[in-house]
Amino acid sequence: MKKGLLLALCLMLALPTFAAAKSKNYKLVLKLSHVFSPAEQLTKSMDAVAESIYEKTNGAIEIQTFPQAQLPAYKEGVEQVVRGARFISVEDPSFIGDYVPDFKALYAPMLYKSFDEYVALTQRKIVTDMKAKAEKQGIKILALDYIYGFRNLITSKVIKTPADLKGMKVRTPGSKSYIDTLSAMGATATPLPWGETLSAVQQGVVDGLEGSEFTNLGTKVYEGRTKNVATTRHILGTCGVYISTKVWNKIPENYRTIIQDEFTKGANDMVSLLKAQHGGVVKELESYGVKFNEVDGMAFRKALAPLYKEQPGMTEGVFQAIFDELDSMR
Repeated sequence: MKKGLLLALCLMLALPTFAAAKSKNYKLVLKLSHVFSPAEQLTKSMDAVAESIYEKTNGAIEIQTFPQAQLPAYKEGVEQVVRGARFISVEDPSFIGDYVPDFKALYAPMLYKSFDEYVALTQRKIVTDMKAKAEKQGIKILALDYIYGFRNLITSKVIKTPADLKGMKVRTPGSKSYIDTLSAMGATATPLPWGETLSAVQQGVVDGLEGSEFTNLGTKVYEGRTKNVATTRHILGTCGVYISTKVWNKIPENYRTIIQDEFTKGANDMVSLLKAQHGGVVKELESYGVKFNEVDGMAFRKALAPLYKEQPGMTEGVFQAIFDELDSMR
């Protein structure tokens, strides 16, 4: 009996050593994909996080970053995650809405007045419940708040009301949330891959696009025909970071902690940086001839009102729940 207890105790003491040895010999290479250009802050932030994770795991976790949709992106990127690939998809939350429809409500137009409101909302129960549902679909969400600015209309003519968008083709990502938003605002929503967007703008295939000041500057959209920015602030541009639960659960716990901590820190740093830089970016764009104008916000919100209704698969009352959370912050 005593020998049995002694053997059990020895085995228990040996487990941490075995786990440490297993962790020490561990190596995982992940490919991270997004659509942003090398000049944009999101690319720089992802590269910095990947480098920090590599260093802090002593090379055990290597994240290879691929900007500008070199690898599957948007819907196809999230599909890679769901299929269990060793892949990290960096996309806006609307693409998770294909698997957990409530995320479409989180990314609905004209909800937020500031970056801080959105960040605070992602930490509340209503969103943590959404994240738990995503995990049941095979999607581990490492972050939701890599914010890159409010998205505005960047067009060839001045836009002040929904009527001004009539007949105008405006490029959007392929997400249904974007298409529905631009259509409701009065434009002819034209989904295009990012790699085709700038040439489509220059050739007049589309009359403009929608994006943040940081995207405008980083990709030099302003060099084309689109010198006008209507400050609709119709969508808060933000990306989430997604990895397969199958891949995540096989990573040793000490490395999971490092990965999670670094992606969380990277999002916080990016938000702080963009808040500090925004004024300077606007001034620089103005120096290149970009003209900013205010819009009739009430007219646009009225046009968008039908989008604040639950779609198939959404939790009943999810929009009202989000409105209530935001009201409580204000």
